[in-house]
Amino acid sequence: MAEFAAHTDLLVIGSGAGGLTAALTAAIEGADALVIEKSDQYGGTSAMSGGGIWIPNSHHLAGNAQASDSRDEALAYLRGVMGDEVEPERLEAFVDEAPRMLAYLEQHSRLACEPVPYSDYYPELEGGKPGYRTHQPLPMHARRLGDQFSRLRGQHPQTLVAGRITMTMMEARAFLTRAPGWRWTAAKIALGYMLDIPGRLKGKRARRLALGNALVGRLLWSLLERRVPLWRNTSLKELIVENGRVTGAVVERDGQEQRIAARRGVVLASGGFEHNRELREKYLPQPTNPDWSASQENNTGDGLLAAQALGAGTKFMEHAWWVPAIKVPRWDRPYVLMAERANPGIVIVNQKGERFANEAAPYQEAGRAFYDANRDDAPTIPAWVVFDGTFRSKYVFSPLIPDPTTQDKMVSRAVKEILIKAGSLDEIAERTGVDADTLKETVRRNNEYARTGVDPEFNRGASAYERYYGDPRNEPNPCIAPIEKPPFYALPMHPGDIGTKGGLATDRDAQVLREDGSAIDGLYAVGNCAASVMGSTYPGAGSTLGPAMTFAWLAARHALAESLNQTQEKAA
Repeated sequence: MAEFAAHTDLLVIGSGAGGLTAALTAAIEGADALVIEKSDQYGGTSAMSGGGIWIPNSHHLAGNAQASDSRDEALAYLRGVMGDEVEPERLEAFVDEAPRMLAYLEQHSRLACEPVPYSDYYPELEGGKPGYRTHQPLPMHARRLGDQFSRLRGQHPQTLVAGRITMTMMEARAFLTRAPGWRWTAAKIALGYMLDIPGRLKGKRARRLALGNALVGRLLWSLLERRVPLWRNTSLKELIVENGRVTGAVVERDGQEQRIAARRGVVLASGGFEHNRELREKYLPQPTNPDWSASQENNTGDGLLAAQALGAGTKFMEHAWWVPAIKVPRWDRPYVLMAERANPGIVIVNQKGERFANEAAPYQEAGRAFYDANRDDAPTIPAWVVFDGTFRSKYVFSPLIPDPTTQDKMVSRAVKEILIKAGSLDEIAERTGVDADTLKETVRRNNEYARTGVDPEFNRGASAYERYYGDPRNEPNPCIAPIEKPPFYALPMHPGDIGTKGGLATDRDAQVLREDGSAIDGLYAVGNCAASVMGSTYPGAGSTLGPAMTFAWLAARHALAESLNQTQEKAA
């Protein structure tokens, strides 16, 4: 039998927020941990993300005059959003343990967060809140990471100003909606970047870390202080089982196969399968394409496949964290339209020229609508977003920044390959292939809804969440404005994703379950590697990372407790 290259208490597969939380928890509790990362950069999709974590009833709300929350309200809201999709004990474990996890990490590590007035996605439901369940990581300086900063995966380009300058969630909202004072905010951020001369001498990347880079950066900072080893360029090949218990893994490190022994367990935090074409074809709605996914390309289902080889069960495999997306030729990932769809002055139409969903709806709902509304006589893949010169001059939209001149001189050559610009809606219809009369009637109705402020077809702008990202200066509805001023524009849209949400079946402690519901001893799964505790839904910003970190915390604590119990039983 081959010798082990390393021995550890807890082996963690993946270096996103979930994986780093599991390793950090083990280290805080006095155990050894080892994190392996498939790529040459830490952070996974978490590092590229908005970095928000959805934590109900957190300690930050104590004494907050603007916010209140409770266990009962959070459970009522989640049950109202997802029905009975998820086992009650698992849902209750998340609601109970998420605030404890956050308080624990803020007390024992460099993690620091603050709640933000970001509305739940369905605030009108019982228990829904207009804000403060989503928590954003406080910005940090990259010098805390030393030479590991260069190994931290960068933000998605669409979360950066000028492709390099970082923003927090609240700063980004001000920028997108042109809220009062947004120019001053943008100027301060840009000035801070320009004045960081030592950073500019080292490269173009901003050293003020925000969003996902701040979240992963703070966890990574904590692990570096505790000297937890992190191996890059190390991929999972298979799990090692001894006497029915997972006791380690076979990995490939820098091209060499090695065995790692894990005394207390293995945590799979290796992401979803969105970049595995074969698995997408097998499980997801059709048509599907990994090129429509905005997650990082190493998410190919390695942990899922390794656990399935041991008889692990799965759930929600047909679901993803959907979001409308625009794929620009030759760019390595699409732009995902999370917030800008709420700005007034657009319609999204099928290939017949009809609207098929609420343009401003939460992105999970808006992305899934591409499949729900797809018909042979009116395909929605691709769909088209149509807007006019007024919208173009005022708002950010995907790869387009506002252009008051409407000359589009700053639009890249790649974007111009898909951007249709025309002098009339008839020309837009001709060049997109939609029916001209239907498109013009769709725009006419939109313009009527802009006047009345009411959308009787899809209720656009009726929800507090939708209005949150609308333009408050636009009346009577911040999400609807006329489309009438040439030139007119159109861009193709696809059902994109930020990861798959189906995965391994787990219990309240993140233990992986077999098809018969029994636990596989020593094996845990968190994040997009596991079936989401949110089921097929997306209750609020941070519904991916909040549960990933919570169940990673639970997994580490359970693994350490189980190991201690087994030692005590043997001694007795």
